[in-house]
Amino acid sequence: MKVTILDDYFDTLRTLACFNKLAAHEVTVWNDHVQDLEALAQRLQDTEVLVLIRERTKIRAPLIARLPKLRLISQRSVYPHIDIDACTARGIVVSSSQHPGTPSYAAAELTWGLVLAAMRQIPQQMAALKAGRWQIGVGHSLRGKTLGIYGYGRIGAAVAGYGKAFGMNVLVWARQASLERAQADGHAAAVSRNAFFEACDVLSLHLRLVDTTRGIVTAADLARMKPSALLVNTSRAPLIEPGALPAALKAGRPGMAAVDVYEDEPVRDPGHPLFALDNVVCTPHIGYVTRDEYEIQFTDIFDQILAYAAGRPINVVNPQVLGSAPQAQ
Repeated sequence: MKVTILDDYFDTLRTLACFNKLAAHEVTVWNDHVQDLEALAQRLQDTEVLVLIRERTKIRAPLIARLPKLRLISQRSVYPHIDIDACTARGIVVSSSQHPGTPSYAAAELTWGLVLAAMRQIPQQMAALKAGRWQIGVGHSLRGKTLGIYGYGRIGAAVAGYGKAFGMNVLVWARQASLERAQADGHAAAVSRNAFFEACDVLSLHLRLVDTTRGIVTAADLARMKPSALLVNTSRAPLIEPGALPAALKAGRPGMAAVDVYEDEPVRDPGHPLFALDNVVCTPHIGYVTRDEYEIQFTDIFDQILAYAAGRPINVVNPQVLGSAPQAQ
């Protein structure tokens, strides 16, 4: 089959051991990012299998209508960037492993790296040292402080464990079922949402982006945070009300932020509002981007392609299409 992989920025996938799984197929890899409809339609006109790297490219109905040969989209995790109904209408199978019980430890580790970097001013101290200055301020310790986990899923639970290992008091706010899991793991549940924002010294967001969570963190929420507090977002930028975070940081509540995600990615504009703030540590959405994590993720993604080619699709999110989908040749 003709397989196309989009958005492999550093041509990494060819170097993974799992890439050999596609040896029997004709594979085209694109290393740039394109969202333009005409350009994508041209690139994908002969594609039978489309491989996506998370949510980097949106696959909507107008594009799907231009891809008559497409039979399978293979990816991993959530799929808000794919028009599933449009795929189903055209007989396209969407396979996406939800990897139950296996969080992205890479994302959890980056979250903790950002916590340490922001609280100890590591990027700022490094930049000052390279510029010939010796120490530019005093950071904050973590032991004994309150780590807030907003959304206690797989990654949130891992980050909570890191906080506990660092001697922090873990406080959780989430849906009732998630709060019960957090309490079963030995963590405290906040008495209220307002009290949660007020109490946290470090508050890390670990929510999925769906209609009900879009803009769930408001300007009023941020205004309740301590002037010394740190907000960390390695989940999704639209969880925060548009424009609220830069304004809150300028107002001094919270006092710091560490961010790995943005409204529109990739960000090419050095004038982004967060980049100009000295109290923000920013990384370019690298939470899940490690060789180890890629090996795990793309083993799943390529196995889905092999299963489809064998006539036994797996991890199908639109199973109603199976009766009408064309068979692999």
